[in-house]
Amino acid sequence: MNRSTRRSICAGMLALQAVVLFLFGVVSIGTTDIGAGTSLAMGTGLAVLCVLTAGLLGRPFGYPLGWLVQALSVALGLVVTPMFFLGVVFAALWAGAYVLGTRIDREKAERVVLEERWQAEHGR
Repeated sequence: MNRSTRRSICAGMLALQAVVLFLFGVVSIGTTDIGAGTSLAMGTGLAVLCVLTAGLLGRPFGYPLGWLVQALSVALGLVVTPMFFLGVVFAALWAGAYVLGTRIDREKAERVVLEERWQAEHGR
């Protein structure tokens, strides 16, 4: 079974981010001028978007959607100022997962080719 490391790591980041974004909705109830229903709807909606995006990472538009989630997370700082910081942290973690996962997947593919070549040369 050849699973994409990038996909697994990025999906994990989105799952963690979903929890934080849901909690954003809860925390913003008493700390902003936004109504309780709107706050919960924003937090829950963004959390659901994270989970859906994690499931869509196998599709061509999955990763761009993940980048959109990161932009929205940073933009939440306009509603609750500490979300600027948390949004940037999650965007950095997402970028790291994306870059490192891509590198790991590429190195795994190279290793498979080298192992097949070695097997062919050594008759095993």
